[in-house]
Amino acid sequence: MNIFAEFSERVKAVVSTLALKGPEGTSPDLSRVTVESPRDPAHGDLATNAAMVLAKQVGMKPRDLADKLAEALREDADITEVSVAGPGFINMRLAPSAWQRVLASVVASGLDFGRSSRGDGKKVNVEYVSANPTGPMHVGHTRGAVVGDALANLLAYSGYVVVREYYINDAGSQIDTLAESAFLRYREALGEDIGEIPAGLYPGDYLKPVGEKLAELHKDALKAMPKVERMEIVKADAVSAMMDLIRQDLLQLNVKHDVFFSEKTLHAHEGNAPSKIDEMLEALRGDGLIYEGTLPPPKGQMPEDWEDREQTLFRASDFGDDTDRALKKSDGSYTYFAADVAYFRDKYLRGFDEMIYILGADHGGYVKRLQAVGKAISGGKSEVIVRLCQLVKLFRAGEPVKMSKRSGDFVTLRDVVEEVGRDPVRFMMLYRKNDAPLDFDFQKVTEQSKDNPVFYVQYGHARCCSVLRQAGEELPNLDASDSELAKADFSLLDDSGELDLIAKMAEWPKIVDASAETHEPHRVAFYLYDLASSLHGHWNRGKELPQLRFINADNTKLTVARLALVRAVSLVLASGLAILGVDAPEEMR
Repeated sequence: MNIFAEFSERVKAVVSTLALKGPEGTSPDLSRVTVESPRDPAHGDLATNAAMVLAKQVGMKPRDLADKLAEALREDADITEVSVAGPGFINMRLAPSAWQRVLASVVASGLDFGRSSRGDGKKVNVEYVSANPTGPMHVGHTRGAVVGDALANLLAYSGYVVVREYYINDAGSQIDTLAESAFLRYREALGEDIGEIPAGLYPGDYLKPVGEKLAELHKDALKAMPKVERMEIVKADAVSAMMDLIRQDLLQLNVKHDVFFSEKTLHAHEGNAPSKIDEMLEALRGDGLIYEGTLPPPKGQMPEDWEDREQTLFRASDFGDDTDRALKKSDGSYTYFAADVAYFRDKYLRGFDEMIYILGADHGGYVKRLQAVGKAISGGKSEVIVRLCQLVKLFRAGEPVKMSKRSGDFVTLRDVVEEVGRDPVRFMMLYRKNDAPLDFDFQKVTEQSKDNPVFYVQYGHARCCSVLRQAGEELPNLDASDSELAKADFSLLDDSGELDLIAKMAEWPKIVDASAETHEPHRVAFYLYDLASSLHGHWNRGKELPQLRFINADNTKLTVARLALVRAVSLVLASGLAILGVDAPEEMR
């Protein structure tokens, strides 16, 4: 049950009864009519913009139309009060029975309360992390991993068919560097003194096991091979080992991808067949999307792959990009962007309606070109959505963190998770909008206080479970199963704190819908904190006012109704935490 959607339909029904017409006798467009929570709760429970968005269409002043709508809305039995504010906003206060129906819906629906069908089975590809396979995951990758994973959870909960994808950058100069670094460790494993790691190679100890495995498998045979042959073997083994390491790191966050897509497959030829990049170029050439030409020199720092020669260019500027983009250099080699285009085309041919990219803030320059690729290749049929994740700064008690590690010169994802746990990392990475910088304080995220959002929300769920356990101990003959709680007499819940708690739960379907529409899972984290705060606030009132306590041994019917309220809160908290990928503990010590 989505109370906002329900009352939006009621408002539209009232508009229809008034038989309003435009200057040419047309019925007004109701698509922009919404029902929201008022900014100030003192104004009411719900507010609608109907008069504001319809007045011009029907040739009336907003205030006059609002008065007409308000008069009709007062006939609704679930609305106890209607008022008109400002230039024409309509505020409504609901009868307790309306909120009680919401509570009944939560208990009856269980973890499916708030689940949406807005996706309608559309296929969505969410690509996230996609770190170069040259070492363990560092803390800079953590935020994108969590945001992408939570967004995938959110979209799946909202009715989309979601594929979680990791793009393996296993072609290019960084893989050559990885192979050289691994070969150095191979020589070390054979007993050579390799001295200091040369500048430009990867210095981390994480490559020692790779070198040891190469030595075990090949003994000293690699040293005698021609470099080209040797490097192909070392590349394959090193990339495989790094991807195993990355998968293990991601499992620390409970992040699992459905597809690991290799960039090398875009360049590969099977027999005499063209590569996927060749196929992409041929398709784009046939559609008139590429041409041979030169580019003006870019402003600012010169990219490494820019050249003042005729190249194969993609008409990116025709689709919203700042400039056309090179796909093939004058020497016939492909640009990195060519692989990006071929990769998008591969996704499109796999039938995705939306392609979502979760990228680091340093990839801001890629947004327009990716969107241009999407428009060109799909003809506007598939949408490209890019979400950038800003940097994470690590602190301990307000001081910048310096941690010892085996990774070279960065703090690893595993370092962070092992110190504070998966749940604090995941929740706090989502407790700020993805495009805003985030300060992560090791001390604060492990505090047991209201100032620690993840503790406060998890404690809310644990508190609900504690109340239900206590009821079982004090009233052993009471059936507190979900099926029985759903039959409770919810009319007994008429305290303002109880109704406020139900009203907060009523927002959940709307939060899910809005978060999925905007691709912003942080909204879920914010909402869960507010819901937990409402629960803790009402629980504290019960300490001062015994008549408000959840368990009343002298009034079984009231106890069952209040236990249903507690159970409903636990269900919504558990649903939200599951979307964030955070546990909902039944007890906390």
